[in-house]
Amino acid sequence: MKIQGVISDMDGVILDSEKLYVRFWCEAGRFYGFPMEEKHALSIRSMARPLASAKLKGIFGDGFDYEAVRSKRVELMDNYVEKNGIEVKSGAKEMLSFLKENGYKVALATATPPQRAERYLKAHDLYKYFDVTVSASMVSVGKPAPYIYLKAAEMLGLSPQNCVALEDSPNGIKSASSAGCVTVMVPDLDKPSNDIIPLLHGVADGLSDVKRILRELEDCNIQ
Repeated sequence: MKIQGVISDMDGVILDSEKLYVRFWCEAGRFYGFPMEEKHALSIRSMARPLASAKLKGIFGDGFDYEAVRSKRVELMDNYVEKNGIEVKSGAKEMLSFLKENGYKVALATATPPQRAERYLKAHDLYKYFDVTVSASMVSVGKPAPYIYLKAAEMLGLSPQNCVALEDSPNGIKSASSAGCVTVMVPDLDKPSNDIIPLLHGVADGLSDVKRILRELEDCNIQ
């Protein structure tokens, strides 16, 4: 099983944006009178919109207007990003450069709309490192279903088994693992839970540690 590609999530892995999504989901929910807390926002990270809508309705009742709250979240976050930008996760540029220099094919698999993802990444000169970009809008069902990772591997011309997936959220990890990728967690807002650990090949201590995991996989192939 030779690793030839790396498929990475964006929010919480490449960009330090998950904290913003959590903040503005909570603010948007409260704007409409729903007592949305951090735990609620965390539970829908990277989740496909229909699934996220159903989950939040299950928490707050059928009166929860997902599309209205989401639109408010987008408005609040866009205003913040326009003024303040989004920080890059430590080691992101170095890790992406390492992947390209060492011949790995690189894909992005994100729930973020493609134009928005491109804009965010180009602002930090990171978009050029990705051979392909796949968003949830390009597949029938987003994370935690496997299709976004299956699509990314297909567009790279690789089997999912020949790809390492970098993820930070439980929904993303479930997606990558069920697609058959060698799944590595790069923790952001939480640590791997007991139900997530069996799905993981390993846990990276930040993006700078991804190189170690890839080299270990290469050593396994040589042996």
